[in-house]
Amino acid sequence: MTTAIHAPAAERQTNPVGTGALLAIIEWLSGDECHALDEAGLVSGLGRRLQALGLPVDRLTLHLMTLHPELVGRTIAWAPGEPVEIHDREHGARVAISNTPLRKVMETREPLVVGPGESVHGRWQHIDVFADRGLMQLVIAPLCNIDGPVGAAVFGTRRPAGFTASERQVIERILPALRNTSELRILRQVELSLLDTYVGPLTASRILAGRIRQGEIESMEAALLLCDLRGFTELSNKLPGGTVLGLLNAYFDRVVPAITREGGEVLKFMGDAVLAFFPGYAAAHACGAALASARAILDEIDRFQYDGIGVKAGIALHYGEVSYGNIGSGRRLDFTLIGRDVNLVSRIQTACSELGEALLMSEPFREKAGAGDVMSVGAQGLKGFAEPVELFTLVR
Repeated sequence: MTTAIHAPAAERQTNPVGTGALLAIIEWLSGDECHALDEAGLVSGLGRRLQALGLPVDRLTLHLMTLHPELVGRTIAWAPGEPVEIHDREHGARVAISNTPLRKVMETREPLVVGPGESVHGRWQHIDVFADRGLMQLVIAPLCNIDGPVGAAVFGTRRPAGFTASERQVIERILPALRNTSELRILRQVELSLLDTYVGPLTASRILAGRIRQGEIESMEAALLLCDLRGFTELSNKLPGGTVLGLLNAYFDRVVPAITREGGEVLKFMGDAVLAFFPGYAAAHACGAALASARAILDEIDRFQYDGIGVKAGIALHYGEVSYGNIGSGRRLDFTLIGRDVNLVSRIQTACSELGEALLMSEPFREKAGAGDVMSVGAQGLKGFAEPVELFTLVR
């Protein structure tokens, strides 16, 4: 059931919008053309159509809430003759709209009509998408999804008398279709952001493409990077649990961006270790990217302090063939890498601790990376491998 949007005061009337024109907007919001648009295309297309009906819409904004580890939502703002603005809102951004009509609508799920001097429901002119625009009235409507947080659509006008009753009726009539098309975009964004967050972009693309059957494996060549925190067991045994978690998160905040900046994908967090691979490149490119990531991680770790605690890390680098895909049981599956070369990079990482080296790489990796500032540490016996493996470290 749609709640009627009532104005706070009497106003003049205008001719109502024709039923055919109104239905055309509703059909557009529900149709394939709108479905194919991104958020900017949606808000600009709707704003232009409302103006074509004669509504004095000088600002149209969508405030879409989402599920994301860093963002609480996104604001998409349109005005006639201007580029569409998109503002990603980080967690904590709700403070900026606290004690405002926008926040009240999201909490109560009830629409509001407010003017520039509004004080009962709080002021709104300081909100970035409304500031300094001479807006005289906002019609704020909740976008109530079936599940999850409530968003809002805001229709602003500079007309001194605000929107008329018939104009507000137009807004009221299109809200169900606007809510539905907004919810589809929210669900799409949640799907992508959660998959990217928890499994990485390459794996996410495989899942969305339907490659989710148990045992569906492909072979690929890739550069492998395994970064492990030194002495973590001792630290976790003597530090409070909250400090340990804070330390780990701060450490990963240094390691992961160094990997993703170079096109790598983090496959696993294994306690205090990070396993990443660099797929889809020529061997020289992949190894060069992995080595650049490793150098950046070591530089970050050298400067790293958390609550007065410094840490050390060991990084293993290797290039080889891996099997990538689904393993598991029934409906509980995992995307992972398996194979001899995955085992080898793990043993190389163990050798980092044994030899006291911050970084070790295999001969195949060294050759393909073309690194000149390396030196051999000799052939090392690695557990599970019959022949010694020559390893190399950076000359620092």
